[in-house]
Amino acid sequence: MPRRAFRIGRSATGLGLFAVKPIKRRTSIVAYRGPLLTEEEADRYEARDSRYLFILNKKWTIDGSPRWNLGRYANHSCRPNAEPISRNGGIHIVALRRIEPGEEITYDYGKDYRAYFFKGRRHCLCQACRERVARRRRKMRAERKLAAERASRKKTSPGKAARNRTRTRTAARKNGRTKTARRR
Repeated sequence: MPRRAFRIGRSATGLGLFAVKPIKRRTSIVAYRGPLLTEEEADRYEARDSRYLFILNKKWTIDGSPRWNLGRYANHSCRPNAEPISRNGGIHIVALRRIEPGEEITYDYGKDYRAYFFKGRRHCLCQACRERVARRRRKMRAERKLAAERASRKKTSPGKAARNRTRTRTAARKNGRTKTARRR
C-alpha cells in the first residue's frame, strides 16, 4: 500500500496530484509548504513571475516554488474536490468530498488568479471548463447541422411551393377569377 494517498503525474495543464487510493471527505491530503515572505518580498517575487505564491494574510505569503513542496502540484479547477485550509500558520489542502483513485486533486485558486492568468479567455483549462466548452461546441455543431438540413430540404423540395401555387390557381378558377383578375 502506498504511503501517500496521491502521486504526481501528467495532467492536461501540466503536472498534477492524482489520488492512488480513496481519500475520505475532510481528510488532509498535503501541506502547501515553503519559506514565508513579507509583502515586499512577495511583490519582488511576483515581479519575477513566480507562480507559486500563496497569500496567508496581509503580512505573510508562502513561496511554494521549492520542489519539495508537493502542494504546488495541486491544480486549479472551477469545480474542485479539495480546498486550502489554514492550520497552525500553514496551509493544508483538504478533501471537500470523497476522491476516488485516479481522480486529479484540484482546488479553486480564486478570483484574483483567474483575472490575472485568464485575461483574454472566457474559461480556464480545468476539466470542468473543458467539458463545458465541449458540450457547447457539440450543441452548436448539432444546431448548424440541423439548420443545414432544413435549408437543403427547402431547396430540394419544390413540392410545397408548387402545391401552394397550384392551390391558389385552383381556388381562383373556382371563384371565377383568373390570374390576371387577381393582379388588379
